[in-house]
Amino acid sequence: MTAQLSSGTAACPGCIATPAEPARPIPEDVQIALSLPGIHCSACIANVERELNAHPGVEDARVNLTLKRAMIKVAPETRAADLIPVLERAGYEAHELDPGALSATQADKAGRDLLMRLAVAGFASMNVMLLSVSVWSGATDATRDMFHWISAAIALPAIAFSGQPFFANAWSALRVRRLNMDVPIVLAILLALVTSLWETALSGKHAYFDAALTLTFFLLAGRYLDYRTRAAARSAAEELTALEVPRAIRLVDGVEQEVSVTSLAVGDLVLVRPGGRMPVDGQIVSGTSELDRSLLTGETLPVFADAGLDVSAGEVNLTGPLTIRATAVGEDTSLHRMADLVAIAESGRSRYTSLADKAAKLYAPGVHILSALSFVGWYIYSGDVRTALNIAAAVLIITCPCALGLAVPAVTTAASGRLFRKGMLIKHATALERLAEVDTVVFDKTGTLTSGTPELTNLGDHSRADLEVALALAEASSHPLSVSLAKSAKDAGIKPARVEDVVEVPGYGTEGTYRGQRVRLGRAGWTGGYEGSQTAAWLAIAGQAPAAFLFTDSLRPGAAEAVQAFRDAGKEVILISGDTKGAVQALAGKLGIETWIAEALPQDKAAHVQALSEKGRHVLMVGDGLNDTAALAAAHVSISPASALDAARVASDIVLLGNDLSPIADACDTAVKATKRIRENFRIATVYNIIAVPLAVAGLATPLIAALAMSTSSITVSLNALRLR
Repeated sequence: MTAQLSSGTAACPGCIATPAEPARPIPEDVQIALSLPGIHCSACIANVERELNAHPGVEDARVNLTLKRAMIKVAPETRAADLIPVLERAGYEAHELDPGALSATQADKAGRDLLMRLAVAGFASMNVMLLSVSVWSGATDATRDMFHWISAAIALPAIAFSGQPFFANAWSALRVRRLNMDVPIVLAILLALVTSLWETALSGKHAYFDAALTLTFFLLAGRYLDYRTRAAARSAAEELTALEVPRAIRLVDGVEQEVSVTSLAVGDLVLVRPGGRMPVDGQIVSGTSELDRSLLTGETLPVFADAGLDVSAGEVNLTGPLTIRATAVGEDTSLHRMADLVAIAESGRSRYTSLADKAAKLYAPGVHILSALSFVGWYIYSGDVRTALNIAAAVLIITCPCALGLAVPAVTTAASGRLFRKGMLIKHATALERLAEVDTVVFDKTGTLTSGTPELTNLGDHSRADLEVALALAEASSHPLSVSLAKSAKDAGIKPARVEDVVEVPGYGTEGTYRGQRVRLGRAGWTGGYEGSQTAAWLAIAGQAPAAFLFTDSLRPGAAEAVQAFRDAGKEVILISGDTKGAVQALAGKLGIETWIAEALPQDKAAHVQALSEKGRHVLMVGDGLNDTAALAAAHVSISPASALDAARVASDIVLLGNDLSPIADACDTAVKATKRIRENFRIATVYNIIAVPLAVAGLATPLIAALAMSTSSITVSLNALRLR
């Protein structure tokens, strides 16, 4: 049975030449969902869909590149276990997801909605401005009133539709007796409309429908810019829950029964076939195999498994069937507990207050008080409600937090564009602000700093005859070490020897007959070799001493440069991994990382990140595996590669699109510059208000002039943000 590929594996020959493709529509009537963390481009989509659609029992298969997921409509007898090997043979890692546990929200719906409202506001604003030009040009009496009423007929429904996001947010805040940035915005829009209708009804000279529409348009532009910096709001905890196996094979008096995982109880015997994931926590009762624990612990290589070994939900059985006795099911499994850890960490991170929120908390009450005082003062002074209302509206419009609303999203969009060109995708709205505060960087090892795939290091130490025998045995196995050995030997021009009766012994290796003698390739204890400090596969040929093939995990491109850049910037770098002590220590020494932790469980990683945070440290976590998900969510800010598992990618704030780690350090510098620009934008908005507000209070600015001044400040803020590009 084909082994699961590590989370760092990216099998994609077409990615280099083929550009990424937008998300594809997915039919609703699906029965199987597969996570595909290794896909990157339209060539991947075509390959996966072709392989799946060619398989008997598959009626329709669609791949969503954005979510890295395949949704497959199948015949009732077809199972995910039938499809996963098909994709693995094509070079793509695949994991079954539970469709019922996945969020059914459509990520792009909010973006399309905002864009449509922005378009309506812009179109209506241009038309009303054309009508206003006629009034400014000298239209009087009935002609002027007609243009005003036409403007009202355009503006009122346009604002009622386009301004809904602001109205809804303002009402939500007022219902719980608090103020937010949208409250003064809504008041400014409503006052401009009320004043304009009043003036029009009394045949006044001025109406400000264009000001209300322009205000709505600029604010929607800021809101849409902010949306574009966000990824789909999918919970990492939901993704982890979806990874739980939906079905299992229960053994009752030796008879196999396929049942829902929810019906399993502690003490049940469960059969896990090769290639299947553990549905529950338990202990192996019978069988010999190897386990891929990379998703949970980050261990580079499979672990030998036989009777008595404890296993956890989510681990993958590689080579032989295993019977396990359930010790924890449902919400008590280690995988579900990890989901709980992530949910707690995510809720903690959501309490981070952005610079814009802090500004709004101080700004909104001041605007309301100032506008109210202006109305009362001018009414007492002039005794004219129209004059007082006009000035109050002008004060609200000129102090409207449009520049503040644009200050953050304009900079974030510019910075996101710069980082995207360097291969990094910003997912979270406050990620850049948090990244600028980082003083400690925690790296995962396997699949993050390293490629996660073993590489043969001593091919030249072996005779050609030994290599030919080893190649013949390695080709019969899908074990990662065998795959690496076979690739290296073939690249060196080695041809396999004629080895007969080759079989794979689950958990041990492969053996066969060569020239009448038994030959073996596999574990040290099985071949007569010895356990050393370096990962090895041993070749045993009768009459010869066992020969060791040594392997190492290669560094990911840019890993050394990224670590050195962080150290040069004065940031503490920590390596934490679920891998063995020797492997972690060797990598830490190679990269010059002084602080490292080995054999860490997922909860250990999260606890360590949390402990650093409690000491006042701002932690950047960089990881790619399921075992990193809780730590990614608990960190002040987090980054994961695009090749990471769905849950890790969702839990992170930033996704590294390429294979090179070097842009990570540059992202911190960009974040610092972006935060500086945001503060500059706040200062620009403050200076603007210091100059403009007294003019509005003094009655020297009509609502129309106030709208133009507000627009000028917004444009200035946007231009300042573009300096980042």
